[in-house]
Amino acid sequence: MSMKRWLCFLLVCQPGWGQSPTRGIVPEEVLQARPAATAAASPKPKYQPVATVGPRPTGGRQVGVTIWRLRPAVAGDSAAARILVQEESKTEEWIPERISSTGRLRPGDKVRLSIESPEPGYLYVVDREQYANGERGVPYLIFPTTRTHEGNNAISPGRLIDIPGQDDQPNYFSLRRSRTDQTGEELTLLLTKAPLPDLELGPKALRLSEAQVAAWEKKWETTKPSVFELTGGAGQTWTRAEQVAATGRTRALTQEDPAPQTVYRVAVKPEAPILVKLRLRL
Repeated sequence: MSMKRWLCFLLVCQPGWGQSPTRGIVPEEVLQARPAATAAASPKPKYQPVATVGPRPTGGRQVGVTIWRLRPAVAGDSAAARILVQEESKTEEWIPERISSTGRLRPGDKVRLSIESPEPGYLYVVDREQYANGERGVPYLIFPTTRTHEGNNAISPGRLIDIPGQDDQPNYFSLRRSRTDQTGEELTLLLTKAPLPDLELGPKALRLSEAQVAAWEKKWETTKPSVFELTGGAGQTWTRAEQVAATGRTRALTQEDPAPQTVYRVAVKPEAPILVKLRLRL
């Protein structure tokens, strides 16, 4: 699937946040919702604020997101950090590396996404292209589909949702401009307490009406997020723990496993969905 059908997602997270003006912040809810580790405690990850649109929320609900850019594997890369990519008639090994939510991507880049929530919910991912004149493209629901995780879009603490799935073909998004004036993708970060009704899922991305998306935005885009980036996280490679936590078959992430690269905090009521917009820039 090309980057033309990329991401918007809506999410629900728990309140709670540790913060210090000099030490950054710790994503307390995202990590504490995970199972406790059996190994000795390691230093807590630190986050620094990236951007706040409007007044900074007091308190907030959290969601973690990691954007991965793939590069070819080279000698010395850990075998645990590799993902197999089917390229025409051959299989190649690539290394997913973290990038900042503020980083710029290039046409031809291969990209993956991991999402983590500290409470159960249902994840939806809608993509719209963005153009230099401010226009937005047609909205498409690219997750869930019956092709990825067999349409299962439930999310739970310590479990990652990988988009695309590791077994999908292709198992990455390829960045391509559909128009010369395309400047990026608008990503609306989304998870709900209950499944959204009346969505006819199939193996391909579902085209949504402008009216339907506008109604979601009007109802749920009630506050702007604060955005925090993991200190020193950009450039770190995929780990075996992150790979396994997205399969749902064996173990969840523990409190000692890698934290998400980007944490979004939004001040909304515990029972309400969250609709968070962000952008990937070309």
